[in-house]
Amino acid sequence: MPDPTSPVTPGPSRRGFLAAGAAMAAGGSAWSLWRADEARMRADVVVARAGSYDVDLAGIVRGGLAELGLGRSRVAGKSVLLKPNLVEPSRSAPQVNTHPALVRAVAEVFRSWDAREVFVAEGQGHCRDTGYVLEQSGLGPVLEEAGLEFVDLNHDDVFTVPNRRGFTDLGSLHLPATLRRADLVVSIPKMKTHHWAGVTLSMKNLFGVMPGVAYGWPKNVLHHAGIPGSILDIVSAVRPSLAIVDGVVGMEGDGPIMGTPVASGVLVMGANLPAVDATSARLMGLDPWRVPYLAAASGRLGPIAEPHVRQRGEPIAGLARAFAIMDHPSLAFLRG
Repeated sequence: MPDPTSPVTPGPSRRGFLAAGAAMAAGGSAWSLWRADEARMRADVVVARAGSYDVDLAGIVRGGLAELGLGRSRVAGKSVLLKPNLVEPSRSAPQVNTHPALVRAVAEVFRSWDAREVFVAEGQGHCRDTGYVLEQSGLGPVLEEAGLEFVDLNHDDVFTVPNRRGFTDLGSLHLPATLRRADLVVSIPKMKTHHWAGVTLSMKNLFGVMPGVAYGWPKNVLHHAGIPGSILDIVSAVRPSLAIVDGVVGMEGDGPIMGTPVASGVLVMGANLPAVDATSARLMGLDPWRVPYLAAASGRLGPIAEPHVRQRGEPIAGLARAFAIMDHPSLAFLRG
């Protein structure tokens, strides 16, 4: 991974971040707050059709990443960490966890490009029995069959870095030592609504990088510090290389666990996570400017405005569908 102790461009003040959140909660637009910083940013995002988990997912991923300029020349000899979204031990609810077939397909692509190693790492936030979650989610048997190593980040050794962005009041962040082993960190989330954050996609997925031995279950220290700000601090510290969003079957309603499945039939790929997540939100029928952590990421971690995201692959309009949002005051900021 890039050295998390190296200098970074200063982030917006905590007051500025809270102002953005307040604008969204009031039904306003954070575009006026951040567009000057975002104007010089551009990012490429690929939207690809994937009608089921039985199609050639490896071929779709390989084609999408090639469209982004990623191939053997950038992967050969590298150590690649795949970070799926592993939440609950449920094999019968395909909308909860990143599907094992996609994890295997992504690993196959990086192996075909001569990566030195490809391994899967996660620190699930709820059930503490990692073996049970792996088995019951269906991911464990797939990893064993594919010969893929799994690292439990909840119980990893940790190292500490300064919280240079300061979107929260946390003075430092405790990261799993396994991050230092990886040259490339790939976030492979599920496309889901979230009853507190609004949506959970590639950025929120990195909560699972943070060790439970340092932050508790379900990462309560980060919840108390503030979910939107914690998301931004973690992304800034981890500096992921790539996102591949599993929207083949997503979740609407009471996400990220109790919601209902949505057959969206898409994969979303890109190297800039705010741009990927903004595109994914639009595919969910949601305005990314109304998601406080995406609005605050604009101009700091990446672009989210449509004119600044170079859309490749399938057009959003042909695949977008309105994900149902839980009817609760805590999610009023998502509604127009």
